[in-house]
Amino acid sequence: MSRSDDSPATQQLTLADVRAAAARIAGQVVETPMLHSRTLSQIAGADIWLKFENLQFTAAYKERGALNALLLLDEERRSRGVIAASAGNHSQGLSYHGTRLGVPVTIVMPKTTPTVKVMQTESVGGQVELFGETFDEAYAHARELEQERGLTFVHPFDHPDVAAGQGTVALEMLEAQPDLDCLVVPIGGGGLMSGMATVAKAINPAIEMVGVQAQLYPSMHARLRGEEAVCGGDTLAEGIAVKAPGEFTAQIIAALVDEILLVSEPALEHAVALLLQIEKTVVEGAGAAGLAAVLANPERFRGKKVGLVLCGGNIDTRLLANVLLRDLARAGRIARLKIQLQDRPGALYAVMGVFDAHNVNILEIHHQRIFTSLPAKGLFTEIECEARDAAQLDGLVEALRAKGYSVGAVELD
Repeated sequence: MSRSDDSPATQQLTLADVRAAAARIAGQVVETPMLHSRTLSQIAGADIWLKFENLQFTAAYKERGALNALLLLDEERRSRGVIAASAGNHSQGLSYHGTRLGVPVTIVMPKTTPTVKVMQTESVGGQVELFGETFDEAYAHARELEQERGLTFVHPFDHPDVAAGQGTVALEMLEAQPDLDCLVVPIGGGGLMSGMATVAKAINPAIEMVGVQAQLYPSMHARLRGEEAVCGGDTLAEGIAVKAPGEFTAQIIAALVDEILLVSEPALEHAVALLLQIEKTVVEGAGAAGLAAVLANPERFRGKKVGLVLCGGNIDTRLLANVLLRDLARAGRIARLKIQLQDRPGALYAVMGVFDAHNVNILEIHHQRIFTSLPAKGLFTEIECEARDAAQLDGLVEALRAKGYSVGAVELD
């Protein structure tokens, strides 16, 4: 049932709550596939099973918790409407299901929110109000409007009704594969993990619950260790970039989660690229966090049957393109070589012959004559190129140096 007391000390979550949520939302959200990945299993040295929550209508699991919270409202609260502060997947899930159920939905977003996210929320029926420069300012304004307009605030993670809806992900995963050794779950505010851990530990106390956070936003990781969290930076996993985890969710995670791992930005980028290349599925940074953690800690998961939640697929297409190209660069399939030349006719042509001999494709060429310490008759040329693999590029560089050229690579951080 819906709780009127929002004090974390009075809030509880049980397997029965999650089962009730599953019955409540059945047929209104997608029961997403749970599939084995043969190739990722070979790469990871573990038995990898993927839960494709990026295939929800709004491309994220957040629909589950938002819908459960909406369905628990009485008619009076439904008629007045709900409000939330969110610039991400919660805003779309709440707006979509609120509109579908005839519940007015107001979403407060910071003024700095990208236009595409505002448009996506409005396209599924949400009434967006822009306020403040940061999420904290938008959140405070939403709580003020809650009181002024008599609306019901639907928290993106820190409430048992929301967490119960999110926990239905674990119910479906364990119904499909009851013998999973561990579940690896992204953690932002903790709604997904608190719901899933409640289910998994009740069904199988021996199952391992492993949380994942971005290194730039280790808020729950630090809290459970009694440390001060240093959060900030442009993480690819903005869906779990939470500076202050939930109070209610933190209590459950402290009791039920075995470990929280931190993953780097390159690891997140690589996982996003792998899922697209191997599974042909688009995930956002947060959605790839579980795979990133498994690949970064091979000994931790070796030989285990691991369930991963691809929790969302809302990623900007230009950002996705950048991630894919950067992953090719890290793999040595794309490189930018900086070559010193004489500034005279035919100098570049001679270099092109070496590229041709090694069958390396040239993508882009840029000459630098002015901003260099070379003599006036010299220049640097930067050549962006693509090859079959790193070994082919290494052979090209060796051949260029054998012919007397000074060659360096422009490194990717």
